Amino acid sequence: MDKIRYDVPQSARIWNYWQGGKDNYPVDRAAGDAWIAIQPEIAAIAKQSRQFLMRAVRYLAAEAGVHQFLDIGTGFPTLQNTHEVAQAVAPESKVVYVDNDPLVLAHARALLVNTTDEGVTAYIDADYHDPDLIVSDARNVLNFTQPIAVMFMGVLGHVADYNEARAIVSRVFAATPSGSYLALWENTDLTETARAAAAEYVKSGAIPYRLCTPAQVGGFFEDLQLVEPGSVPLNQWRPGPVEVGAIEPLDAYAAVGRKP
Repeated sequence: MDKIRYDVPQSARIWNYWQGGKDNYPVDRAAGDAWIAIQPEIAAIAKQSRQFLMRAVRYLAAEAGVHQFLDIGTGFPTLQNTHEVAQAVAPESKVVYVDNDPLVLAHARALLVNTTDEGVTAYIDADYHDPDLIVSDARNVLNFTQPIAVMFMGVLGHVADYNEARAIVSRVFAATPSGSYLALWENTDLTETARAAAAEYVKSGAIPYRLCTPAQVGGFFEDLQLVEPGSVPLNQWRPGPVEVGAIEPLDAYAAVGRKP
């Protein structure tokens, strides 16, 4: 396992800081604060990204009837993780988490445990740059003849090239059968503050984050059937009753799509 670096900011720990977690270090908080100083909205995006995950997983398990989940680039365990949401709706749900951050792995082994007797919760130590390995290992848990929900939650911006990110998603999704779903969101580049923050972030020493255009987020869903309301700001994807109203769109887009 890779050595944990405390002197270099790590995206999973920075994201944990933005979400109000405690699994981060001074170097992560410094990088996170530098982004917030330019784009304060990033803290709201971080918190709303978890709300989108919860709504998407609940939709997939309850309405779409998908009971297998492959959550790639999962990050630190927090409140209402994928397996907790899915297994609360469908106790037999199987969830495979994928990440390669050694500290995330240590926390996942301790905290990402089954919530039902019928379900399965597993963890793969792998990099999403190696989609073939992810699929190979996931086959030990998931049935690839039945629909699978593949999730990339805000992580593909760390892939330097957009076309490479598209290829990663395509290679994983190609292994899944008809009726599978892709759930994905990415930070977008609609505001000057987002563009400036991402440019400044490079100086922190963390892996750079490439912002998408909304059209590029939609591009991940080429040949898929988008679930209503389509590709939209992540806080406007099927908001709950208490959230309905004049919701100001965040500079991050999300969508869920079905494989025909």
